[in-house]
Amino acid sequence: MAEITIVGCGPGSADYLTPIARRAALEADVLLGSPRLISLFPESKAQRVEVTRSLIAVSEISKWAPKVKKIAVLVSGDPGISSMAKPVIRHFGAENCRVIPGISSVQLAFAKFGLEWSSARFITAHKSDPTEDIATLAKEKKIAVLAGREGAVEWIARLAEAMGPGVEAKVCENLSMPDEKVSSIPGSALKGYKAPSMTVVILVKK
Repeated sequence: MAEITIVGCGPGSADYLTPIARRAALEADVLLGSPRLISLFPESKAQRVEVTRSLIAVSEISKWAPKVKKIAVLVSGDPGISSMAKPVIRHFGAENCRVIPGISSVQLAFAKFGLEWSSARFITAHKSDPTEDIATLAKEKKIAVLAGREGAVEWIARLAEAMGPGVEAKVCENLSMPDEKVSSIPGSALKGYKAPSMTVVILVKK
């Protein structure tokens, strides 16, 4: 069976790829991931398998594993945050998967504002609205929300409202990309705010 390496590819730009992540991708016989992530490695001579859904990824890995020596599963950001890594590891076992961490968009968002993040609460609205109780979350002083889809900002706006009038929203859109946009706005301004899917919002109580 092939060696399976799950590679954290950072927030988007090749500038944020770590050397070990690049090396793992270039040593692979198969690159498996979204078209955007595969395009980060134009010099690779590996077989390119484009997938955007976890079930298809598991199926493709199962198909290629007996045929090649090394498979690199490319995931955005860090494999530990809302990525394809979880279902792949669950299916093949942690003992059969090597995981290379990457710089997450959440880390980069905090860095953009010079904010300390060890005390922050992290929420993902990547696939659907979070199930956490908004009233309970509203007690937190600092919350980072990984949007991951355009409709997520509506939920974040409701959370900001519940946190009170003194909340500031640090909005980071398309981090590390040419069209990156970073802004600090009142939490109330999130109502009706249109943001791309690659957005991180940090809510901070003043």
